[in-house]
Amino acid sequence: MAWVNAGIEHLVGHQFPGGVRAIAHWENYLLTEATGRELLPDDLAHPIHLFHVPIDGVGVTIAELFELFEADGPDQVGLQAYEWEWFEPLRESLDYHCSGGVVEVERRVEHDGNDRPYDHVVFRIELTVDGSIVARATTTWHLWRSPVTRR
Repeated sequence: MAWVNAGIEHLVGHQFPGGVRAIAHWENYLLTEATGRELLPDDLAHPIHLFHVPIDGVGVTIAELFELFEADGPDQVGLQAYEWEWFEPLRESLDYHCSGGVVEVERRVEHDGNDRPYDHVVFRIELTVDGSIVARATTTWHLWRSPVTRR
């Protein structure tokens, strides 16, 4: 049996374009309000910014990640883990240098009676200021693949 979309293991080591991203006060205000919380003091940004700032900061979109990993759409992708590490709090108006890429790709098979193949994909993005790591976001997706039977 062969698999559709076989061969994305070569993406290990792929680096995203990278860039600089700041959290504006208005953005922090709106996102904090959406979580039902009060603004934090001293220009601290709500920690939930680590969900979207890293991806935006490295210059990619979710649609581009789907394309990179050869996903046909969101129903093919399962979020397995989203790990956040803070070494310092996030703050408004700081220029975060964002860099990262794909750190792991492995073809796996879920043995649930259907033997469904999927790609276990991990990508990591770091936010730095003046060369020091402020935060890191590591995301793990499972991309479900369809078996193709050879005739």
